[in-house]
Amino acid sequence: MLNVVVLISGTGSNLRALLEAIDDAERTGTPMGARVVAIGADTPEANLALATERGIPTFVVRPRDYENRAAWGDALLQEVQRFTPDLTILSGFMRLVPPAFVEALAPALLNTHPAFLPEFPGAHAVRDAMAAGATQTGATIMIVDNGVDTGPIIEQQRIPIHPEDTEATLHERIKVVERDLLIRTVQGIANGTINLKEIAA
Repeated sequence: MLNVVVLISGTGSNLRALLEAIDDAERTGTPMGARVVAIGADTPEANLALATERGIPTFVVRPRDYENRAAWGDALLQEVQRFTPDLTILSGFMRLVPPAFVEALAPALLNTHPAFLPEFPGAHAVRDAMAAGATQTGATIMIVDNGVDTGPIIEQQRIPIHPEDTEATLHERIKVVERDLLIRTVQGIANGTINLKEIAA
């Protein structure tokens, strides 16, 4: 069984999709081979109700409670490691984690990104794609490294940008693909068809 810790900052829509996929697989008698053992956040405003309604432990580690980013990262790592995860996922987690956090968990540390990397890295990928006049963008699942969206790519998919798209409508269509990619990636890691050490090598 693949034990997964997920870190969120907001509504956790990707996390919700993953939890529902795990539940659906159990109900149909074809378990995914993965379970979310804890959900953490950098703010108490994050949607931790996704965890409490399923009896999943939660934790919040706020950056403002620590002297600096490194100290916050150490505290966050300590909380994550309490659950001895096989995989940690940054799912809409809106902070860069410090190098010590990455070194302790990678390559079993994943992130989703709303663009076809290396195109449009950073926090405003959807807006940047539209501002550039691109006709297509995408979604990517990657291993986290110490750069900004520069880690080894596990899987990605192209998404067309329609003339009538707004930033909001495009982002919603990207999220649908992101969720599917995330679920398939977790399932692949659980069943051994995705080897993170080989991808990171």
